[in-house]
Amino acid sequence: MGSLQQQQGGDVAVIPQSWGGGSNRIAALNVEPDTTTPQSFSDNNSKRFNDKHDGPNHDQKPGWRKFLSFIGPGFLVSLAYLDPGNLETDLQAGASHGYELLWVVLIGLVFALIIQSLAANLGVSTGKHLSELCKAEYPRMVKYCLWILAEIVVIAADIPEVIGTAFGLNILFNIPVWVGVLLTGLSTLLLLGLQRYGVRKLEMLIAVLVFVMAGCFFGEMSYVKPPASGVVKGMFVPKLNGQGATGDAIALLGALVMPHNLFLHSALVLSRKVPNSVRGVNDACRYFLIESGIALFVAFLINVAVVSVSAAVCTADNISSANQKRCNDLNLNSASFLLQNVLGKSSKALYAVALLASGQSSTITGTYAGQFIMQGFLNLKMKKWVRNIMTRCIAITPSLVVSIIGGSQGAGRLIIIASMILSFELPFALIPLLKFSSSSTKMGPYKNSIIIIVISWILGIGIIGINVYYLITSFVDWLIHNDVPKVGNVFIGIIVFPLMAIYIIAVIYLTFRKDIVVTYVEPQKDEAADTQVV
Repeated sequence: MGSLQQQQGGDVAVIPQSWGGGSNRIAALNVEPDTTTPQSFSDNNSKRFNDKHDGPNHDQKPGWRKFLSFIGPGFLVSLAYLDPGNLETDLQAGASHGYELLWVVLIGLVFALIIQSLAANLGVSTGKHLSELCKAEYPRMVKYCLWILAEIVVIAADIPEVIGTAFGLNILFNIPVWVGVLLTGLSTLLLLGLQRYGVRKLEMLIAVLVFVMAGCFFGEMSYVKPPASGVVKGMFVPKLNGQGATGDAIALLGALVMPHNLFLHSALVLSRKVPNSVRGVNDACRYFLIESGIALFVAFLINVAVVSVSAAVCTADNISSANQKRCNDLNLNSASFLLQNVLGKSSKALYAVALLASGQSSTITGTYAGQFIMQGFLNLKMKKWVRNIMTRCIAITPSLVVSIIGGSQGAGRLIIIASMILSFELPFALIPLLKFSSSSTKMGPYKNSIIIIVISWILGIGIIGINVYYLITSFVDWLIHNDVPKVGNVFIGIIVFPLMAIYIIAVIYLTFRKDIVVTYVEPQKDEAADTQVV
């Protein structure tokens, strides 16, 4: 291992001997005192990489035993892909468009696997999570803007949980939806009370309940027998036919690829001990990829089952008039009839319990994500129950107003709007992740390969492009066809079009801004060199 030799004739630090075997690594490093890498990075990273092995035979464990020690973060994150927002968008996609939007589910979860693995690799390789890297890299104003947007994401992700829990209470106890919305604050306290018995036990209980619901949809799927040709065609032949198809596709994508999950996954992997070695980092990245792949494949199957059941029931030739009416106004509160063939009269109760479990499982991921976001951007720690109640109180406000005015139908539509907000917010977490994970200043030799860079950026730019196109065309169409007086349209245009321009400029800024701050800490070349100083 070569020693670090700084040449301060410019703003770079040249490292002539890299761990890989003699090739030079040049990293952009601002050497001025007020903009150098924060001290917390060196301290935290040193602590992270100096963790000792679990024992002298740590790397002699069988492969499957080592893999089991890394299981957890991917499955916890995957619970967010089965939240009420996903169920709502899946149900409406199937009822309104049949199998035609299954390709969005496929692309969304393939893309989710790519970016979740990148988030995990970022945490393993740097010892810091995404929000901490954003704080170190970006100027103060940009950092605070990204923090505000990330907090909006957490709140938007919590709205479906609020409404889903309210629907579950409505089905079980026949109370009004708006009352159920208010009671979701108490469900937060109940959740935190159960955490006293151990987070892992609570996660297992919720996962069992969610998979019970998944089993119900799989059973119903075997009963209604959706045509295999329709399902396969829907997965591999992209279509956006019919009224509202583009908006529903964006909402479906927003429910599948959630920005706060990127912050969460990059932080959760830090809970696992990774040996201070090249092999240790590589093994950890591989195990987290396998775990995420398994978890997201299960989530993919469940989402496909929900869409297929909704499509098979609502597009059947012999559908009854009562079911047709339900399909035309399908939401989480009325979807239990889809399971009647399998569960009979007990379908409503079991569906409601699973819906409650789905909402509460997502509350866990939202709470942890919000905690890591606040800690990373502001270096501010808050007790989980305070953080949870604060986020929930903010999310309750729009849910309560909409449920009072629009009832269950309006509340169901709010879930779609929240999912669209998540989709529009995606660039402000996705672009920093793609740039950091492809940068030698952040990842060193673990930066993405050319193939991963090309694939991830193509998918990312495609999603961002669809969002921008839909945002502009939908607003212009609304301006043309609404009943607002012309003066009002002019006033609205003066406000909205500059906001659109700011959105596009912000995306371009994040995309083309060059990384400056070095946060990568070089690991040892092999396990025998655990005590060697780099």
